[in-house]
Amino acid sequence: MQKDPFRTRDHVADFDDIVTDIVARSAATRATLPMVASVAYGNGTAERLDLFFPPGERKNLPVHMFIHGGYWRMFSRSDYSYVANTVTKAGAIAVIVDYALMPEFRMAAIVEQVRRAKQWVLDNIGDHGGDPGRLSVSGHSAGAHLATFLFEKTPMPSCIREALLLGGLYDLKPLQTCFLEPLIGITDEETTAFTPMTRRHDPKTAVTILVGEEETPPFHQQAADFSLRLRQQGLAVHDLCLKHRNHMNSVRDLGVAGTQGGDCLMEMIVRTRG
Repeated sequence: MQKDPFRTRDHVADFDDIVTDIVARSAATRATLPMVASVAYGNGTAERLDLFFPPGERKNLPVHMFIHGGYWRMFSRSDYSYVANTVTKAGAIAVIVDYALMPEFRMAAIVEQVRRAKQWVLDNIGDHGGDPGRLSVSGHSAGAHLATFLFEKTPMPSCIREALLLGGLYDLKPLQTCFLEPLIGITDEETTAFTPMTRRHDPKTAVTILVGEEETPPFHQQAADFSLRLRQQGLAVHDLCLKHRNHMNSVRDLGVAGTQGGDCLMEMIVRTRG
């Protein structure tokens, strides 16, 4: 039987080992980096974020938000604390965002949550030594999908200088007939309303689109299609295929210095310091 191209576990032999590794890396990050944990950005129980800081004086620092993946149905911010290692090494404040999960919550609620998280950063990060005028965002998989809603053309300005999208989902239609159908049941209405390919984006946001070389064909196609769409809307886009990387080890790399993915994230954040 043909494997479902969207079911990551079928295509990443060491899926569980990588998850165990990133969870351990995240625990070590929380134990070693200065942080403020479980900051409420809204009233919902899942509407929380963690802040991680580089050493030294905190004044007008760049700020970077990271949104985790998991097909909108699994993982949490605590599993991805390790991304803050790269962010803080680049001299920025890391904002690791949580959101409620499907199917209990629907796409509209989740998109509004990440928008509220961004607004909290814009309104409050100055109190923590951050500069809301030097804000960037990244996301992986479903998190890349959610990140696109933070640099839309309306309302303007988006206030996002740069975005890094890794292994993202930019067309929801194919997901209605994959393994996710009985798990989260993406509706026709959600597909129409929340497919990034059909939306308008802020031409002032520079976007880096990454995809692992060993990803399945739909991820490569969606990355290429969304890249073209953004260029047609006037955005500056940089595309990169990560050598020898799949859907899981590519996101682990975001917290590992010297990897293609980690270096891309570092370089993007450094650019926002200027």
